[in-house]
Amino acid sequence: MGTTATMGQPAPTRLAALRADAAGIGRLVDETIVLPRAGRTMVLVRPGDMDELLDRAVGDPEQNLPYWCEIWPSGVALADAILTEPGHVADGPVLELGSGLGITAAAALLAGADLVAADYAPEALGLCRLNCLANAGREPETLTLNWRRPGDDLFNLAGDGFPTVLAADVLYESRDVGPLLDLVGRLVAPGGLLWLAEPGRPPATRFLEAAREAGWHGETTRHPGPWPDPKDAGAVVGLHALRRR
Repeated sequence: MGTTATMGQPAPTRLAALRADAAGIGRLVDETIVLPRAGRTMVLVRPGDMDELLDRAVGDPEQNLPYWCEIWPSGVALADAILTEPGHVADGPVLELGSGLGITAAAALLAGADLVAADYAPEALGLCRLNCLANAGREPETLTLNWRRPGDDLFNLAGDGFPTVLAADVLYESRDVGPLLDLVGRLVAPGGLLWLAEPGRPPATRFLEAAREAGWHGETTRHPGPWPDPKDAGAVVGLHALRRR
């Protein structure tokens, strides 16, 4: 499922093309991230003007805010966990829901995953491809996805389900709890893994309660950081490895 690093072009040429495409988002900045436990350093390209993206989101019929343009603790924590426990994703098909800028996707590719990265925002997927190629030497296959109304393309791609589904900081609003639970129920293969990272927001707590009632079970570990942004100091991310009975 994953695409080659060069997409038929030498890597520097492909990187330049992806960065040129991303320029349509607006001003871009490079941010250096160190994964605390794995000790891996990544440099991520991200938008430098959040206000401009918020202005663009005003007309979005789904009223989705551009959360994807930030580097959140949950994405860092899940990327860190992937590189310290690569066996969950190595050498197999993996789906990431809500790729954002691609830090978790890059870690999954480094660990050997055959990755499909899905996100609501096409701009996020473009930066995800750029950041994955720059940091992992490969690009994921990408898919634009509104999980409140997923299309047949996703389920055709999933077939009998993915052995592993990744999701970092995807639950901001209560309206997403039911649709996300229904979706992962269709996307995770029998006996497969949903690896969810979240910082304790109420919708995530409700999702975990609903998942337990629906027969999901597993182990939770905690990641206390440190995180790239000082404002996130003190945040603790729950990493939930969930499977269905």
